[in-house]
Amino acid sequence: MSSGTATHCPYCALQCAMTLSPAAKPGAGFPAADVPTPGLPTPGGPAASAAPLLEVAGREFPTNRGGLCRKGWTSAALLGHAGRVTEPLLKGSDGVHQPISWEQALMLVAAAVKDSWARHGHDSVGVFGSGGLTNEKAYQLGKFARLALRTSRIDYNGRFCMSSAAAAGNRAFGVDRGLPFPVEDLDSASVILLLGSNVAETMPPFVQHLQGARDAGGLIVVDPRRSATAAFTGNGGGIHLQPLPGTDLALILGISHVVVHEGLADTAFLEGRTNGHKAVLRSLNAFWPERVQSITGVPATLIRETARRLARSARLAKDEGRGGCYILSGRGVEQHVDGTDTATAAINLSLLLGLPGSARSGYGTLTGQGNGQGGREHGQKADQLPGYRKITDPAARTHMAKVWGVDESLIPGAGLPAVEFLKSLGQPDGVRCLFVHGANVAVSAPDAGAVIAGLRSLDFLVVCDFFMSETAAEADLVLPVAQWAEEEGTMTNLEGRVIRRRRALTPPPGVRTELWLMTRLAELLEAPSTFSDDPRTVFEELRLASAGGLADYSGIDYDMLDAGEAAYWPYPAGGKGTPRLFAEGFAHADGRAAMVAVTPSKRAQRSFASASEPESLALATGRLLEHYQSGAQTRRVAELSASQPEARLQLHPETAARRGIADGGLVTVSNERGEVQVRAEVSTAIRPDTVFLPFHFPGAGSANRLTEAATDPISGMPEFKTSRVWVRSAAAVPEPALAATAVSSHRKEES
Repeated sequence: MSSGTATHCPYCALQCAMTLSPAAKPGAGFPAADVPTPGLPTPGGPAASAAPLLEVAGREFPTNRGGLCRKGWTSAALLGHAGRVTEPLLKGSDGVHQPISWEQALMLVAAAVKDSWARHGHDSVGVFGSGGLTNEKAYQLGKFARLALRTSRIDYNGRFCMSSAAAAGNRAFGVDRGLPFPVEDLDSASVILLLGSNVAETMPPFVQHLQGARDAGGLIVVDPRRSATAAFTGNGGGIHLQPLPGTDLALILGISHVVVHEGLADTAFLEGRTNGHKAVLRSLNAFWPERVQSITGVPATLIRETARRLARSARLAKDEGRGGCYILSGRGVEQHVDGTDTATAAINLSLLLGLPGSARSGYGTLTGQGNGQGGREHGQKADQLPGYRKITDPAARTHMAKVWGVDESLIPGAGLPAVEFLKSLGQPDGVRCLFVHGANVAVSAPDAGAVIAGLRSLDFLVVCDFFMSETAAEADLVLPVAQWAEEEGTMTNLEGRVIRRRRALTPPPGVRTELWLMTRLAELLEAPSTFSDDPRTVFEELRLASAGGLADYSGIDYDMLDAGEAAYWPYPAGGKGTPRLFAEGFAHADGRAAMVAVTPSKRAQRSFASASEPESLALATGRLLEHYQSGAQTRRVAELSASQPEARLQLHPETAARRGIADGGLVTVSNERGEVQVRAEVSTAIRPDTVFLPFHFPGAGSANRLTEAATDPISGMPEFKTSRVWVRSAAAVPEPALAATAVSSHRKEES
């Protein structure tokens, strides 16, 4: 192990830079502040750590400028965790996992695959991947599924995160890159409209890039809760718009209506750089501010004020070079059955204002998972080949067949998006043998109870993980794989910037990398083409595979990244990187952006109507500062778990009073899909018609037992934000039973 290894945080897509060094004083603790950001309130730092193997130090990098959040500061705690899986584990007839050798494990997997092929066909084998995998692992996983497993059934948990934003970006711009500009560009903004994102808790170092807009009184946050981010608008920092969940699309259309009907649109930009704008202009006639107020609950005066501030800022930035105007969207407005149309409406608003491609303004989406950007570019999506190519495109198939050295007929067609994929588990014509890499679908997927039932109905389930997650607990075979600080590779952050992940620690004996696993299994399954367990070798092939695609990495190599060059894709061989994506045009053949008229779906309109039912409430789910995704990692860090030990349902005092619920009391939350029991957190930070529950907890506190598996027809994104629920007091439930289920279910596996 070398000292002072320069790498990046294992959590969100901000990919904060850090340095890992051997721990000089195990248990010495961590810094006392999350982010050094003067002027912005930030939560306190973590308590002392329990004997980490490595010490973490923040490193200077544009996204974090040396700061880390408490998840980053404590990230090394998991490397020496007592609950680590360090040898293959096979579930016996008694339901208990017992150690076996790697040779036995590989032979079992190969036999299970061949048996499934023989009895049910190639598509009976499926692969579920992750936006947390390195580019190398994501690329080789897609290749492994299609050539070694010979299946079209592959998708990943990014379908629950970025799919609507990606679909909208591809439709409007011809390409999907979360931020088509460096995050530092936000620093000079005078107005930032933040749609459905609580960055103060999900990626705290990001808030420093909001400081300029906040100082100018121009931070505008759309969120049904008075979240930590929305609180930054206080004391003259900006505006908080607090719509009913599921009405974001109507709100954006209302803001756009004002831009058009008050003559604030950039008509020269619309005529010169867009198609379809006339149809969009006509479609906005029905969304005047007073009507939108009746739908969303947001006052018409604030809708008009928001439009005017955006337009004023955009005009000053373009005409006088002062300030800047940005629109950023997050999961809050995208995790809906009309999420693609909502993201499209946000893009249309940005185009009406002439923001995309401007020197001091722009539009972007905030990628969530650590490699959420790279993870969706290189082949683990159901309909995708590397380089962000469509698997149905004949030219793309020809290109990949050449790179892989196989006949094109061996490459399967499009598979199923995640929700449909998971619904097929165990079905006669569905997936019967499943591989899971880096995902915890038993907690993170919608209608989680049905997903768990599907996992239990499989003929064979293989989970590759470093902890016994709730999904791994269901597995027939658990395969121990390397953690972030034990492997080499690359990641692509929310700016489309490719960065290096470096190994700082030798994995425990018995642990293998996923590249090694795929290579050995490909040999046993007599796969065509070649597979490698060397990350650099895999990246070199990825470069060839991506060449000429939208996400072209062919001009990037490890030496360049090790030298510190900022490598933004597309970066063609012999060319240069593209930090600002739309400066010269959009990715459609004519170089123009496509504007598409959108309107709330009939389902969304029914949701508006049901909101008036006195006993029914809208359930919004999300994340907390101390947790990342399903909590499979962060629930195991003592400092983080102590801060948020159990699931709490946030509800308004008026809502609580009508139901006889006290702050801290036990409540039951239910609907036709399931029931959870959690504690109440009574707060004026949420609307009376809405409740909020974090989705990180398993068992009795699992929010996704309640969420609906309905999906966006374009992106396949599930409806995570507007499930209807009933809430009642559950004071009769014994408190120890609730706490044991909600807090410590993962510890049962470790013991």
